[in-house]
Parts: sequence; structure tokens; C-alpha cells
Amino acid sequence: MAEGDFDESPYSRLVGERLRAIRRQKKLSLNEVEARTNDEFRASVLGAYERGERVISVPRLERLARFYGVSVDQLLPRDPLAVEGNQPGATGPTKIRIDVAKLAAHPEEKFRMLERFLRMIQVQRQDFNGKVITVRAHDTRAIAVMLDVPVDEVAAELAGLGLIFVPPTA
Repeated sequence: MAEGDFDESPYSRLVGERLRAIRRQKKLSLNEVEARTNDEFRASVLGAYERGERVISVPRLERLARFYGVSVDQLLPRDPLAVEGNQPGATGPTKIRIDVAKLAAHPEEKFRMLERFLRMIQVQRQDFNGKVITVRAHDTRAIAVMLDVPVDEVAAELAGLGLIFVPPTA
């Protein structure tokens, strides 16, 4: 498939979402990117990349990364299989549901940092139910440091503390 061909594959959509997120983090409009790159990245074409309607070539991706001042890998989404925990050979769960209400009631001071971390995630996600939060694989690394356990033992440690959310049975 040549650059510019219509694709609309799920991965192209994910690449596009990532391109849009980086552009917005840089506080640039599509027209500003076009102007600042001397029309190398036309607003209409960049918009089509961001919607996943067109495929961007590797050389253009590299030039766009240079323009944004980021590495090429930052313009690419994470492996969707790894994010969902379906990657062969993946170790440990990629998502853990933590009962924040039980954590708040935990008496030990060492859990206050974990509680603040989870509340910060809730604020970022604008998820204010306050009872349960699902943490993702990249959050698990920080939790491992707080609990002083290896990453692949976080779920077991939380389960041992009674902090894994178990839905009530009907």
C-alpha cells in the first residue's frame, strides 16, 4: 500500500490518535503545523493521518517526529495486544481492579501513598465513583515500587491484603 492510500485499519486509527494527541500536547492546530512546516504537512493530509484514513510513510513519520521534537516511537501507539494482555509470553495481569474504598480504610500509613496514586489516576481519567479503579500494566510498575514487591507479584500482594475488587455475587 503506497503512502496516502486509504487504510482505516484499527492500527492506522491508533497511530492517528497518537499523532493527534502529540499535536494537541504541543498546542498546535492542523493549520499551524502546515504553516510551520512550510506546507510539508498539509492540514488536510495530517488530519487524514490523524483520523486513520491515510497511511503515513516511515520517512514522513520521522520528519513529523523531528518537527514535534519527539522520538519516532512516541508517535506510535503501544502494541494493542500488549495493552490488552493478550500478547503471547506476557507475564502477570495487565489490568488489576483495586478496591479503593477498602484501601482507604486500611490502617497502615504505608498505604497512603498508594491511595494518593490511585486517586490521581481517578482524577486523570475523570472517574469519580471512588470505589474501584482498574490499573493498567504501566501503573503496576509504580505500585510494585510502593509495595516493595516485584512487578509480577503486585496482584498477589494486593490480593493478600484484601484489596482486589471482587464483584458481589447475585
